[in-house]
Amino acid sequence: MALLQIAEPGQQELQPHIKNIAIGIDLGTTNSLVASVKSGRAVVLNDYDDNSLIPSIVHYGPQEILVGKAASAQRAVDPENTIASVKRFMGRSIKDLPATHKYPYKFIDNSDNNNRHDDDNNIDNDSGDSCANNQNKIINIMTQQGKKNPIQVSADILLYLKQIAIARLGEEPTGVVVTVPAYFNDSQRQATKQAAIFAGLNVIRLLNEPTAAAIAYGLESNNEGTFLVYDLGGGTFDVSILRLNRGIFEVVGVSGDTYLGGDDFDQIIYDIIVEQINYAPKHDFKNSSETEQIRQAAKIIKEQLSLHENVHFTLKLDNQELNHEFNINITRAEFNNKSAELVSKTLTLIKKALRDAKLTPQSINEVILVGGSTRMPNIRQALTEFFAKPPLTNLDPDKVVALGAAILADVLVGNRRDDWLLLDVAPLSLGIETMGGLVEKIIPRNSTIPISKAQEFTTYQDNQTAMSIHIVQGERELVADCRSLAKFSLKGIPPMVAGAARIKVVFQIDADGLLLVSAAEETSHTASSIEVKPSFGLTADEISQMLSDSISHAPDDMNNRLLSEAIVDANALIKTVNNAIAKHSNLLDDTQQQQIMIAMDKLEKIIQKNTLALPSEQPQIHMPHNTATTDKLEDNLDIKAQTAYIKQLTKSLNELTQNFAAALMDEAVRVGLTGQRIDKI
Repeated sequence: MALLQIAEPGQQELQPHIKNIAIGIDLGTTNSLVASVKSGRAVVLNDYDDNSLIPSIVHYGPQEILVGKAASAQRAVDPENTIASVKRFMGRSIKDLPATHKYPYKFIDNSDNNNRHDDDNNIDNDSGDSCANNQNKIINIMTQQGKKNPIQVSADILLYLKQIAIARLGEEPTGVVVTVPAYFNDSQRQATKQAAIFAGLNVIRLLNEPTAAAIAYGLESNNEGTFLVYDLGGGTFDVSILRLNRGIFEVVGVSGDTYLGGDDFDQIIYDIIVEQINYAPKHDFKNSSETEQIRQAAKIIKEQLSLHENVHFTLKLDNQELNHEFNINITRAEFNNKSAELVSKTLTLIKKALRDAKLTPQSINEVILVGGSTRMPNIRQALTEFFAKPPLTNLDPDKVVALGAAILADVLVGNRRDDWLLLDVAPLSLGIETMGGLVEKIIPRNSTIPISKAQEFTTYQDNQTAMSIHIVQGERELVADCRSLAKFSLKGIPPMVAGAARIKVVFQIDADGLLLVSAAEETSHTASSIEVKPSFGLTADEISQMLSDSISHAPDDMNNRLLSEAIVDANALIKTVNNAIAKHSNLLDDTQQQQIMIAMDKLEKIIQKNTLALPSEQPQIHMPHNTATTDKLEDNLDIKAQTAYIKQLTKSLNELTQNFAAALMDEAVRVGLTGQRIDKI
């Protein structure tokens, strides 16, 4: 337990020997790093062989676990037990993996505990249930040391980094900041945090990688302005726009792709190599060991092409039966031509981030490069042309994220007194399902986090004592078009007439981007909550598609919402009238009752004709006030006409039952006053 330190007035910082030890960890797809602040300066801590970049690879041998460079050496000879790029598996299921990608691992399906290992190293995407019906599955890989999931593999990498820090700093760190891609969702962030806990680390903050890079560049050198961080890692691509002004460091736009990275550029060179080799005598490359040798050659050639216009490479493939040696020749021009589509995809994502932030390329003061793949000349040339200025290259793009994480960790453990605030954003809207299968958004997309927002709801039925809270994510108006995150129940609501209860639902997103939802009935103080931990994440493409759909379907979505709301209001009126007639039909003559029944029958038929496909389990949550407007209606006149017709019939039924409602009120007053003395009232 660390002792409290009391500083003298005017003392700027504690003495080095009484500082809390803090580290920042960049848990990368290809390489990982650990850094710390020493003598006021952030530095990357080297491993036992004096390497700063630790390959994010773990080898599970019969007796030992190897991490880093030692594990990388085993990748070509024992790929099935050597796990690399595990970050791509975090918070995902087998179904989430792209069907076109090949892996050398033996995956295990948790649903039936049967091994799944295709002879051609392809993921079997046709068997089993869909992701939506398998919320408890995570990826498991069979190794010589048993089943390993991405959290366990990541924990082994983090434990190795922790051991490096202890060896270099002389004691165990007090706290650690671990970085994650900006587009990591709640599930992936939870998985990363759990891995750090398994490694025995005290995680004080999860930090977006682009934000960490901007900290290293912007805050440390006391700059102000608008920065764009271009982060092309081994397996993921992130672009973030951050604004630093008077100590407030705010993320104003994010975009990215969790399945785009340096590995995809390696794949292009891999394909070129295979194409060239096929001109030589035919050779079967299904052997996973030889495949890994070609992949390693592709990485080396990519690095060389950043320095040379033309690369000659001798590739020797070892096999128990045959030895094959091939001469490879690849030009930078050929590589640039075949990778142009990938570069263009990153620029498209930049444009999206700028559009979301309502900025132009000219609004960006500096472009910060993150990730070793940003050393490729075609990347730097494309960015220079797009922004009309060269990107910053002051700091090593491989190290800048770890350095930024170390700076923040040093502040959070109390070693520095920097007066600044970090603000990130939520990439998609969050809300709950209400009656009629509608979505009520509580936290809009691009809201600054950490954030807490509350909204009041009410019950739909008389004497309703429980409520199902269904949390959804997305931009569409109907639950069916959004993504389900979690469900929980609020029980113990006092019996009241429909609409009398007041249920306060609170959404809280913490600084790590993790979501907590709570609900409470305000008169009885009955409460319930859930920490949202979805098992499956969204890729950046899926997020982009959801945003695109919300725009293209906006008129239809609004029309459908208005129709659904009209149906909900009509059903509520029909139910109320039916209940009243069942109890007090004596207050109506035959003609009045027949007119009301005809009106209800007419309304029920039109409702039945137009009812939308609602979920099988209704949430029975109702908005206290109807806030929908009709100013956004455009096309789809059929739905508009039907909505107007339902509203007209509802209004007619309401007017037709006004005398009945007055009679009910008179009856209630009569019953209440029976036996009472005037002077006592």
